Amino acid sequence: MKFKMVHENYNVLDLERSLAFYEKALGLKEQRRKTAEDGSFIIAYVGNETTDFLLELTWMRDRKEPYSLGDEEFHLAFETEDYEKAHKLHEDMGCICFENKDMGIYFIQDPDGYWLEIVPVR
Repeated sequence: MKFKMVHENYNVLDLERSLAFYEKALGLKEQRRKTAEDGSFIIAYVGNETTDFLLELTWMRDRKEPYSLGDEEFHLAFETEDYEKAHKLHEDMGCICFENKDMGIYFIQDPDGYWLEIVPVR
């Protein structure tokens, strides 16, 4: 039996802010959306042409307080062919939250506090 990974979910407080961040920082654009009939939630799936894998951003109407993310031990990793250009973009955006120069990686943080690892193509 085989399983294909299709998406990961992050809950967000401000969907439009998150959509703007993911598009600017990582080039992820909304692929599709599901809205509850009663308006209680919206799920937006973002991705790009490099993979079928999607990031699911879920907004819950009644959620007002930030989500508890623990110790930021969980993250998604993104590979880039132009590491220096990506680093400059994220530096300009002010979203780099941790860098390990010895390993040649760094992390950015989205508006809700999720960490995203950036690695060069190896």
